[in-house]
Amino acid sequence: MNEQSLNRLISIIMLVLSLIILVPFLIMLVTSFKTMGEVLAPNFTFIPKQWAFFNYIEAMTTGNWGRYFFNSFFITAVAVVVSLIINSVAGFAFARLEFKGRDLLFFISLIGLMVPQQVTMIPVFLILKHVPLAGGNDLFGQGGMGWVDSYMGLIIPYIAGSFGVFLFRQFYLNFPKSLDDAARIDGLTSLKTYLYIYLPLSKPVLATLIVLKTTSTWNEYTWPLIITVSDKMKTVQLALTLFRDETNVQWTLMMAATTLIVLPLLIIFLTLQKYFVEGIVTTGIKG
Repeated sequence: MNEQSLNRLISIIMLVLSLIILVPFLIMLVTSFKTMGEVLAPNFTFIPKQWAFFNYIEAMTTGNWGRYFFNSFFITAVAVVVSLIINSVAGFAFARLEFKGRDLLFFISLIGLMVPQQVTMIPVFLILKHVPLAGGNDLFGQGGMGWVDSYMGLIIPYIAGSFGVFLFRQFYLNFPKSLDDAARIDGLTSLKTYLYIYLPLSKPVLATLIVLKTTSTWNEYTWPLIITVSDKMKTVQLALTLFRDETNVQWTLMMAATTLIVLPLLIIFLTLQKYFVEGIVTTGIKG
């Protein structure tokens, strides 16, 4: 098989895989326009017989969706911005600065990649519940709720992670050492070298982490379920449970709300797609 035939075969396989991946999204979209009678009918029809646009209005008027969207936007925005700052600075230090114990510290930070999130949830919850002088707690962290059912409790666990540090370190390792030497000759400190030289060149890795971090934070379900109590602190993922009770699931309303929830992620990905692909290639996390 020559190279042209191989490329054609790979293109066909990729096209088929893309169509398979798109099927669930298409079913979600068409279901959001169906009536419940059509969804529960014994004969499946892909195209709705009657386009029920009112599903979107009914879904958004079931519960306080303005508050739920605000919570998710605020939590995601703060977590992404703060994590970009922390991870990029840490990645730059591990990749470009020489200091004692650097490799050992980086190895310790990688341990976080090997520990499942579910293992740390309960310890993190107890730490946030007993934060001193927060949420009615005394100096010893007793007597109140701490950061439970608060924005701090929802944001703090997301602001840093080993994966982001690893991603930035791998990206900064690609630059030649002569770049640091030139910065030193020009009299730049390490901080100014990071701010004026490396940060402007970091668009691909920044875009990659923005897409990955936004997706993971926006779609998180388990942690908000554990740390929130009141309806006003719910995120959009938790709010989807409004359409389900013990005996029934309102599939049409749930799919309408899910379609609206997916839109911000789709816009971010399409906006940063060019840099995202470049970042995946240059940081070596493809495959």
